[in-house]
Amino acid sequence: MKVRTETLLWLAQRLSAMVLVVGAIVHVSTNIYAVRGGLTAAEIIDRVHGSTAWLAFYLVFAAVAAIHGPLGLRTVLNEMTPVRGRAADLVALVLGVGILWLGWRAAFGLFG
Repeated sequence: MKVRTETLLWLAQRLSAMVLVVGAIVHVSTNIYAVRGGLTAAEIIDRVHGSTAWLAFYLVFAAVAAIHGPLGLRTVLNEMTPVRGRAADLVALVLGVGILWLGWRAAFGLFG
């Protein structure tokens, strides 16, 4: 691949990592806070159901996971396996689309 493309993919993975860290901290800390406060999973879902802010949060969270994970796998495939080039790109693309679809399906299922 061209150096410019590889650089942009590298940058996308690093930027998505930054967003994922913040998202993971928010997700885990709010869930710990809620559970320690005595809420059950069903009560948490009832409280956030219909919340546009939480829906947006989880849509972004799923999107950056769909970028970050497949790019990391693509790098591993290219560097450590016989799966390289276009084949590695295709595997990463299919995985990314799958993660995005499942994440958005879950978010819309909980919040929509």
